[in-house]
Amino acid sequence: MSPADVLVVGAGPTGLTLACDLARRGVAVRILDRASEFPRGSRGKGLSPRSLEVFDDLAVVDRILASGATHVPHRKYRGAEVVAETDPEAGRVPTPDIPYPVGLMIPQWRVEQILRERLDDLGVAVERDAELRSFHQHADGVTATVGGTEIRARYLVGCDGGRSTVRKALGLGLRGRTPDVQLMAVGDVEVDGLGRDAWHQWFTADGAIMLCPLPGTDAFQVQASHELDRDGSPLEPTLERFQQTFDRVAGIPTVRLRNLSWRSTYRVNVRMVDQLRVGRVFLAGDAAHVHPIAGGLGMNSGIQDAYNLGWKLGLVLAGTAGAELLDTYEEERLPIASWLLDITSERLDAVLAAIRVTGGGVDAVASPELTQLTLRYPWSRLSRHIPGRTVGPVPGDRAPDAPLRDAVTGAPTRLFDLFRGPHFTLLGLGERCAAALGNVATGIVRPYLVGPGGFLDDGAVADGYGTDALVLVRPDGHVGLVADQTEAEAVADYLRCL
Repeated sequence: MSPADVLVVGAGPTGLTLACDLARRGVAVRILDRASEFPRGSRGKGLSPRSLEVFDDLAVVDRILASGATHVPHRKYRGAEVVAETDPEAGRVPTPDIPYPVGLMIPQWRVEQILRERLDDLGVAVERDAELRSFHQHADGVTATVGGTEIRARYLVGCDGGRSTVRKALGLGLRGRTPDVQLMAVGDVEVDGLGRDAWHQWFTADGAIMLCPLPGTDAFQVQASHELDRDGSPLEPTLERFQQTFDRVAGIPTVRLRNLSWRSTYRVNVRMVDQLRVGRVFLAGDAAHVHPIAGGLGMNSGIQDAYNLGWKLGLVLAGTAGAELLDTYEEERLPIASWLLDITSERLDAVLAAIRVTGGGVDAVASPELTQLTLRYPWSRLSRHIPGRTVGPVPGDRAPDAPLRDAVTGAPTRLFDLFRGPHFTLLGLGERCAAALGNVATGIVRPYLVGPGGFLDDGAVADGYGTDALVLVRPDGHVGLVADQTEAEAVADYLRCL
């Protein structure tokens, strides 16, 4: 087997996002998965607005959006009677700064399929039936044993889930707790007698069952209380037991479940590692943090981990940045993982309280934080604060979108079009920034003037960012530096210190 710059272990959404990001940077990446066949179970079924922005940057968002659904109503029943119907994201519409304001319902297997297709376009294929046996680190890389073969790489990233082989080999534990919350049975079924226009939900003293249509398929994801044996121990989920739960909780004889194509059992854990890096080996996604499913942030947080790590590995491997840049992955993402455990636990408590008190449902999980649009890194060494400026995003914030027009042709474009790609973006806000833009080396930076002589702003950029400033946007869409319009040297110094 040929060597690699980066060996990615695990081909779920986290590993695939990382591999796509690395491959578009020209990094020699290999991605392995122990499974012999690609999974078809729904598992995670929603993407956050911030994940959609990541996929916009990776040039797959159109395919993702075409495969999913938004504004799926939550329909709650008492027996056959509809007692409430809500859209937790009602009223959220695209704005100049937020083009993807609502989450997308989409089965995880479809997300993975689209990312594999993008990876194929970039000349990389997932290596299946390739189980990592062991690895050891040395001065200039990592040697991994996969099956009976050794693979040498400069870095290894474990994206291999909650039972991560990589994490265990590093001797890192998932510290935290397992709350006393009932197990949930999950599966993909087809359903006769229910429409596909809503997420159907029943919550009673006898248990709970929810049936959510999976876009682009004939299936519903079923989430249900476990059936128990005589000793009160949970039984393995089967089609017959899902039907038994439905009959007991919902009691609608005309609704029949059939064709169970995937099943699993879910136990709530609130756990994370205390470090994301050991030498040349990194952890991302569920390999590093597991938490309640409330809010659907599992798949999404892994995507954000990968997006944070990819550009840093790319710059270090290209020799454009020093290896110490890789320290900022843990510096930035470990506090986010801790926050993630807190917010999902809080949201789970809110859902359980709503069920107990009002018979409510999973819409009680709704919270602005779950969009992931407010996640920021103000504490990071990569967030350079220039005192005195009080308008627009500050270093560490997500860089908002805004519409623009070409000064010559009048053709419309947007900031996200300028950001898209593996580069830093330097915005000069106002014509007086033109000279400063010309003094910035453009090896890893693309400079753009917003104002006369550059792109024209109808007001959205000024509203979102202010004027008369230089704004350096990182490859992952977070602001790195905001400087005065004349301070090109501050930008050059930032880049030299990467």
